[in-house]
Amino acid sequence: MEMVADILLVAGALGAGLYCFILSRRLTRFTDLENGVGAAVAVLSGQVTDLQTALDSARNTAAHSTDTLEALTSRAEDSAKRLELMVAALHDLPPQTEAQRAPEPIAEPVFARHAGGSR
Repeated sequence: MEMVADILLVAGALGAGLYCFILSRRLTRFTDLENGVGAAVAVLSGQVTDLQTALDSARNTAAHSTDTLEALTSRAEDSAKRLELMVAALHDLPPQTEAQRAPEPIAEPVFARHAGGSR
């Protein structure tokens, strides 16, 4: 009976050893840096770095665009204030009569100048 127990014990130990060997090989392939999860982690790490760089670039561009837009908005507001002042000043002027208006100069046609100069 002891011999049967010893044989079963050795068989169980060999089975557990074989299971551990197979499991070890699977784990080695699983964590391999070229084909397994290690490769996927390495690729994802590279992509995270690239995305971080792109995000930093986008933030810098957005900050620069914001500064430019603020400057342009400030210039536009200043121009609008000046235009409002000019329009308000025009309302204070007395209306002009026909006699007070300066006559508009009569422009000589362009083709008449060129035709006379080529003779």
